[in-house]
Amino acid sequence: MNSERVWQNGATVWLVVISSAFLLGFVYFDGLSYMAKIWERQEEYSYGYLIPFISLFFIWQKKRELEALAFSGSWTGLLILAVGLVFFVLGELSTLYVVIQYSFLISLVGLALAWIGCRGLKIVWVPLLFLIFMIPLPNFLYQGLSAHLQLISSEIGVAVIRLFGISVYLEGNVIDLGTYKLQVVEACSGLRYLFPLMALGFMMAYIFHAPFWKRAVLFLSTIPITVLMNSFRIGVIGVMVEYWGQAMAEGFLHDFEGWVVFMSCLGILLVEIVILSRIGPNSEPLREAFGFYLPESTPKSAEVRHRQMPKSLLASVVLLLSTALLAQSLNNREQVVPQRTEFAAFPLIIGEWKGRSDKLESIYLDILKLDDYLMTDYVSPTGEVVNFYVAYYASQTKGESAHSPRSCLPGGGWEIASLQQKKLDGVTTANGTPIRVNRAVIKQGENTQLVYYWFQGRGRVITNEYMVKWYIFWDALTKNRTDGALVRLTTMVAPDEDVSAVDHRMVGFVRQVSGILSQYVPD
Repeated sequence: MNSERVWQNGATVWLVVISSAFLLGFVYFDGLSYMAKIWERQEEYSYGYLIPFISLFFIWQKKRELEALAFSGSWTGLLILAVGLVFFVLGELSTLYVVIQYSFLISLVGLALAWIGCRGLKIVWVPLLFLIFMIPLPNFLYQGLSAHLQLISSEIGVAVIRLFGISVYLEGNVIDLGTYKLQVVEACSGLRYLFPLMALGFMMAYIFHAPFWKRAVLFLSTIPITVLMNSFRIGVIGVMVEYWGQAMAEGFLHDFEGWVVFMSCLGILLVEIVILSRIGPNSEPLREAFGFYLPESTPKSAEVRHRQMPKSLLASVVLLLSTALLAQSLNNREQVVPQRTEFAAFPLIIGEWKGRSDKLESIYLDILKLDDYLMTDYVSPTGEVVNFYVAYYASQTKGESAHSPRSCLPGGGWEIASLQQKKLDGVTTANGTPIRVNRAVIKQGENTQLVYYWFQGRGRVITNEYMVKWYIFWDALTKNRTDGALVRLTTMVAPDEDVSAVDHRMVGFVRQVSGILSQYVPD
């Protein structure tokens, strides 16, 4: 009788694999460390610590299938690794952590393919794909999604309250019960349930032995389940506040209700699995259709053969080593920081406008990590107010760069009603660069504000957030400079005021400050 043949790695192969993993971790250490800080800081991503271990467990489950392969490696893997590392460099120089983090997944897949080849990757691609759930969303997507979910949850929550015959009024994301106002803040948007439940739903769909459509239904259902259950929670809190006081919306009870909602969502998914397992001609008992399993042990009688070292893996190690050296040189370079006048000297009287300086709270300064800023309310002779805010960065690095207002404008019940680019005719900087702005109209109930903002620095005025990052990357390479500023103007639109008149006011103000600003934001 022929014994079973299994393939295993020798000491030399393991040494190269461990070395490549070490180099990959070294290259991406900063980006992965920042990701772990987000896991610690934001409850929405606190489950992130578990994702790598679950992924490793799923790969370990495939142990017997992997032992049947000799691992020939693939040069395509080297190419994918190179693409991932190019994105790493782009992320480093453009100050985008999210690009670095997603490039890590690309590089990891490329390295795996260079080692185990296409047949091996086909076995473990789903556990590797599962790692995507550990990466936080880009901030502008997170803020936009949070704002929309707050409004949706508020509307459905109010509908639940009205089912109990309670009179309630909704303004934006503020639920007015008459005696008490409930604000559906960012923490109540449902993202604290949505992200972990989607990861859990993906894991359950992977374990579920069923046709693809059933798995897809199970995973995709996590989204409406979370939204509806979170909205129901908000409605129940409103009812409890109405009958038992505002203590029902605070402290332990508020947090406990959150846990109840999440466990209820999990229970609904389990019921869904039971129902799906009984649908169709190939229905199976639940125990067979859904359950963990451990890999079988390698038979002691098996014929063990050692795998050869794939040349594509060796080439990957050389590429990673080169990138590690490049990353060190990028971190050690000293950028050119131009001379400039600090905003403390910015004039408080500009034409007929008179300014009142204000200060940012330390909590915001810790988040923004800017080098200098200006925040002043300028008042016209007729009483109109324009808030003028400029955040300046002498060196824009990862986590320390101008934040897009598109991420923070939706919040506190404010919603972006329109956002478009606007060319300001006849308005230029001191060096003659035409100014084009992002023009946003934001609303909260009956209140309306008009916002202009743009990015300025190194001789450019830019409205597109992605082009800002591109030019940071390009200027870091060609000029060794990454300084720049965000410029934002905000004014209220009175209920009886024509928005075109407000535009005229804003353009006039920009025309007066544009020439002065170049002294404080170097070209």
